[in-house]
Amino acid sequence: MEGEEGPVDGEGEPPFAAETYAAESMAADMDPWIVFDSRRTPRSEFDDWLESNRPSQVHRHGDVERGMNPVGWIAVLGPTHCPGSGDVAGLQESWEKLVDSGRPVGFETIKELALNHGVLTGKWLMHLDSGFKLDHAWGCVARATLDGKISLVKVSPFNPSADKKQVICAYNQNFTDESEVVRLDSVIRATGIKCPLSYKPDVYTYLGIYRNNRWKLCPTIFESKFDLECVPRRSHIVNKVTNLEFDFMLSLPLFYFLSVVALIQNCQIKSYFWKCLSWSGLLEAAFKTFATLLRPSLN
Repeated sequence: MEGEEGPVDGEGEPPFAAETYAAESMAADMDPWIVFDSRRTPRSEFDDWLESNRPSQVHRHGDVERGMNPVGWIAVLGPTHCPGSGDVAGLQESWEKLVDSGRPVGFETIKELALNHGVLTGKWLMHLDSGFKLDHAWGCVARATLDGKISLVKVSPFNPSADKKQVICAYNQNFTDESEVVRLDSVIRATGIKCPLSYKPDVYTYLGIYRNNRWKLCPTIFESKFDLECVPRRSHIVNKVTNLEFDFMLSLPLFYFLSVVALIQNCQIKSYFWKCLSWSGLLEAAFKTFATLLRPSLN
């Protein structure tokens, strides 16, 4: 898989396969991206852009016969998106010195480096089979980003030479702020996405730490599973470093309300009723209900 590695370790992979994932990620980052920048592009152009760049139809390595160039990522920048301001070069230099010193390396070591150099961004990862479900999930989080609920989202293009899964990444500013990480999970779940999620700080990516790395570090520090059998609906989050668990409840009526809103938006139903519906009142009621019912409980 291009970019971010899959959610579970594979079998029969060579030792230190992390180097392979790191090389693939770097290559994807260096190739051209397809980007919708909501800070500069009129919102009226978004639907056409989304339809023209469905991730299941955009090929990672392009198509010479059709005159299509390689594509690293497809991305949407939110209206308040600000590029990361951390010192990545300094981070990597400090990391090389640490590795050369032979000192033990663990999560707290990585976190300290990230804090010292201001490299604090992270992302929730969604690994989905290529096809309609992927395109639909991408449309959901892309619209949430367009609405300013997420700073940045990106999705890997289809790669026929790799496995059939593609990855969607939704970003936040500070992986050390647990409430911020959990809040982003709730935004993703509110779009109707129910697949398992894993959370990876960008510091691991910049340092080339992927699964099957020589330090035996797990590069994802949270995982989230949506419990469809529980009423009210619930997002179950585990901090993989501390093993603490969080349950975030989503009431059944609110879950259906948010799902219907996402469905109507994605199906682009332009009925007279929908046009005349008071968005301000609707959203105000939704957010008040959401704030009341989505209460974390630490197990």
